[in-house]
Amino acid sequence: MPETTATPDSPFVSTEWLAANLGAPDLVVVDASWHMPGTGRSGATEYLEQHVPGAVHFDIDAIADRASPLPHMLPDAHSFAVAMGAMGIGDGLRIVVYDSVGLFSAPRVWWTFRAFGATDVKLLDGGLPKWLAEERPVEDGPVQRRPAVFNPRFDHSLVADLERVDRALASGSAQVLDARQEARFRGEMPEPRPGLPSGHMPGAFNLPHGHLVADGRLLPVEEIRKVVAASGLDLSRPVITSCGSGVSAAILWVALEMIGKTPLALYDGSWTEWGASGKEIVTG
Repeated sequence: MPETTATPDSPFVSTEWLAANLGAPDLVVVDASWHMPGTGRSGATEYLEQHVPGAVHFDIDAIADRASPLPHMLPDAHSFAVAMGAMGIGDGLRIVVYDSVGLFSAPRVWWTFRAFGATDVKLLDGGLPKWLAEERPVEDGPVQRRPAVFNPRFDHSLVADLERVDRALASGSAQVLDARQEARFRGEMPEPRPGLPSGHMPGAFNLPHGHLVADGRLLPVEEIRKVVAASGLDLSRPVITSCGSGVSAAILWVALEMIGKTPLALYDGSWTEWGASGKEIVTG
């Protein structure tokens, strides 16, 4: 698979690029590692065990709307700004985000930064697995950066809620693309969250995020086009990305952006909200 370079229009930077720029005063590296409930893995613990030198950890369960019953929903702009300031992430910095799987939870944090107005945020191609495979340096323990000031410019249009998704499906004004496994989408496999029914929204399309990633890296552009075409999605119409809880929906976002189809919005509550809402559920 070809290397990804730090071109202005690419969402990725390569491990070579990061190694060459590591330690630059205007660069902050963010470890966004997070794992599904039930995996027995902790992104926060793994971060403390090893991370890219100087990286801070972004915990999507902590930097979230803690009052919401839904998992890792976006916080309000003030709370996000306070959290970023405490992490030493301020205005004007270049941000590079990675995770310990390669390409799983990092896109969610990449998208979150963009939603709150960060203008120069990239994903590390191949993430920590590629960095480690190349025997690049790591460190352990927490990282404390100097406090900074982050002035959020929250773009509400990038975030879809339950009613917006319901209206879009009912009116046909946008398509919903769901990143969950086929069996969960069809209602043939239980959801990982107890008590939540499986199935999908009426009219939604299915593109499991695993079909877009190989060895922790996004597929080449032409292969992405083929996978997206096979889902039945109409690229001439607006798209809202969705998944189980708003994490892997961001992988779809990155993939669609790579083929020139930036989504309209990401459904933050995703299936965790829809499945429990009493809205129509389709199986099969």
